[in-house]
Amino acid sequence: MINEIQKDAAERMQKSVEALKNELTKIRTGRAHPSILDHITVEYYGSMVPLSQVSNITAEDARTLCLTVWEDSMAKPVEKAIMNSDLGLNPNTAGTVLRVPLPPLTEERRKDLVRIVKQAAEGGRVAVRNIRRDANSELKLLLKEKEISEDEERKGQDEIQKLTDKYIASIDRVLQEKEKDLMAV
Repeated sequence: MINEIQKDAAERMQKSVEALKNELTKIRTGRAHPSILDHITVEYYGSMVPLSQVSNITAEDARTLCLTVWEDSMAKPVEKAIMNSDLGLNPNTAGTVLRVPLPPLTEERRKDLVRIVKQAAEGGRVAVRNIRRDANSELKLLLKEKEISEDEERKGQDEIQKLTDKYIASIDRVLQEKEKDLMAV
């Protein structure tokens, strides 16, 4: 029973770390990467779909993304969706091909992005700590119902704390890599 609680906590903590990594891919560094556009959606026959479902997105070079729209009629809506996104990008359209030049990052913008990354990492740490709290309360409930002894509860809490420390260290490593990536000119 304790092992199940620990296994569940470990899986949920791993998902929190993965969610943070996914969130950080949206924050752009100096290089063009197709995942920068992942969160942008466009209306396609009455429903909102990600850009990747109406076009092919590739990195043409280090500072340019290239979108090849599959239908001529979708070029304008895709262009509008990119322009209206929070990324501040202006695509150049040539038929069904859109080129999205990424402006170089200024020092001030880099520092803003580092601040955003640190906030996201703190959110990940909070999520891991919440999972620890949930697991510990499950252990306390088992102790209260006399399904486990106090020693087993203490041992279980120690194991969950070790898991928490491991995943918070993992979040810190992800944060350091992203910070280094952002500050590289």
